[in-house]
Amino acid sequence: PPPADTSHIRRKFLNLSYAQLSPAQKLDIYLPDEGDGPFPVIVAIHGGAFMGCDKADMQVLPMLEGLKRGYAVVSINYRMSGEAKFPALVQDAKAAVRWVRANAKQYKLNPRKIAAWGGSAGGYLSTMLGTSAGVTELEDLKLGNPDQSCTVQAVVVWYGPTNFLKMDEHLEASGLLAPLGFRHNEANSPESLLLGQLITEIPEKVKAANPETYIHPGAPPFLLQHGTKDPVVPVQQSIEFAEKLKQVLGENKVTLELLDGAEHADIRFETLENVSRVLDFLDTHLKNA
Repeated sequence: PPPADTSHIRRKFLNLSYAQLSPAQKLDIYLPDEGDGPFPVIVAIHGGAFMGCDKADMQVLPMLEGLKRGYAVVSINYRMSGEAKFPALVQDAKAAVRWVRANAKQYKLNPRKIAAWGGSAGGYLSTMLGTSAGVTELEDLKLGNPDQSCTVQAVVVWYGPTNFLKMDEHLEASGLLAPLGFRHNEANSPESLLLGQLITEIPEKVKAANPETYIHPGAPPFLLQHGTKDPVVPVQQSIEFAEKLKQVLGENKVTLELLDGAEHADIRFETLENVSRVLDFLDTHLKNA
């Protein structure tokens, strides 16, 4: 996607390093035009099949609508699969959240009100932030601010993958299975490249990369949105994940919304009406909680 035009946003801080291990470990902060905060925070996490795209591309535009409701937006980059394998990207996302808390006062951010919101691979990272706080293997405290928490208080996931090994099975069940050479259970798939090996040969590693593995009673509320005709990340990923979340968190903390006929990264997710719906969810759990 092309870069987002953020020239109209007066208060912003771009390309701040949240860790020092890689040039990828940078974030951008956008603040509402007025007010001294502290502003509740939307951590925006871009997608790109774990291998591409950027914190400043057009994927951040829906999240930036939050500025009008008094949210700060922190858009993050993270190490891609070409640079580092799982769990590096999860460790990066957690390090970014810790950095936000450590630097909250300087940038008028509320360290007690942080939400993660992403699509596709960014949705995956948002789910991992929501489910896996406190999991030692997914933390690298050497990345900085080890005294801070990486918890988030709400999670918004657009068409995010969860159980990599079931993706082709789900797509086949929906009549959407890709031709050979473009399937998830292949050595060149985004998921195999992320984990460093053909996913069908490493079920334990796939389990370690599955957000479902880490669901616990203290997890925050989730809003999951997915298109029913998604040919890339099957809708069953969100349906099954929502059910597992509900079993542990209860019905009231999990909202699953299926967009009938919508495909992957469908423009319908980014309509003002739908983005307003997401912001209503965040208001409920960050402003009114």
